[in-house]
Amino acid sequence: MKKLVLLFAVSGLFLTSCVDNPQGDKAATTEAQQAPSDASGMAYTLNPQESTLRWEGRKVSATHHGTVQFKSGKVQMSGNQLTGGEFAADMGTLVNEDLQGEWNTKLVTHLKGADFFDIEKHPEATFQITGVKPGSSPNQVVVSGNLVIRGVSKNITFNADVVEAGDKKVQIKADFNIAREDWGITYTGMADDLISKEINFKINIVAYA
Repeated sequence: MKKLVLLFAVSGLFLTSCVDNPQGDKAATTEAQQAPSDASGMAYTLNPQESTLRWEGRKVSATHHGTVQFKSGKVQMSGNQLTGGEFAADMGTLVNEDLQGEWNTKLVTHLKGADFFDIEKHPEATFQITGVKPGSSPNQVVVSGNLVIRGVSKNITFNADVVEAGDKKVQIKADFNIAREDWGITYTGMADDLISKEINFKINIVAYA
């Protein structure tokens, strides 16, 4: 009987300590790469009001999601081909959309603090494209670029879709995960309520000539 109780206790601890990562393909991550000095093509200016950066993180007991606002950016296009770009996000604008009141405030304060994005020391996150290759479909591209979070720069590679590529407007979407520990975000959560190792980003870039 004692062995059976112990087995159930261990099984319960295992179940409450396992957490799935958010749904999404993990971006390949390497050391930061040298960015090209000048991408070819026409420059489009990012519209912060129409562009969105959505985040999602999970722990054993809940899934949390929200947004961060873009601060600035540009996209380089040669015809309908993406050739380059760079973007900055204002980490101080991070919000949570699934909690209310005190719990919302506690979560956002924690995410902005030293355990996570440490925005007092690192108020911006940036991304600069270092390479673009054709994807598996006509509108898909494989984008590589240096992502800087908490002052740490890593090169990531992920799939993106060029939704629109006109003379006046460009729209690009991407959906991918990163392993947060690669950027020094090592907080694990409570022993019985662990936090997923990956963060999901859903990005919608809208830029105008």
